[in-house]
Amino acid sequence: MSGKRRKARELALQLLYQNDLAGTEPREMFALTEEFEKAAPDVQEYASRLLLGTLEHREEIDARLSERSEHWRLGRMPAVDRNLLRLALYEMLHEPETPHAVVIDEAVEIAKRFSTPSSGSFVNGVLDGIRRSLAGRTVTKSRERDAAP
Repeated sequence: MSGKRRKARELALQLLYQNDLAGTEPREMFALTEEFEKAAPDVQEYASRLLLGTLEHREEIDARLSERSEHWRLGRMPAVDRNLLRLALYEMLHEPETPHAVVIDEAVEIAKRFSTPSSGSFVNGVLDGIRRSLAGRTVTKSRERDAAP
């Protein structure tokens, strides 16, 4: 399944990129993107879920990314990196069955394939910082629950 998940992530990235740069609506992207049309049904389903979820939560995702990507405004990031970070952060926050380490590794590999030579380490740094902050919140919440009367 991991090969299919990678294909779905790459397809979702392509669709997010289209939406980001051209404002294309999801329904139109699904109908007009040959790679989506030719993909296996389970790849289409996961890519669609990732795309729609990322778009639905984009404001929250962009706010978190802005907090963690020091010295890089979202608008200044390469479009592939920006959308890959959005996609990975959506998956980290809203797809709990996928371990964060897997999400980060997949994002780094996709960045190396589709973006600049330094994108892999940039994506890794941003996502790992977010992973650590999420882990810290989980620990804090569990301590607060344990301390409650």
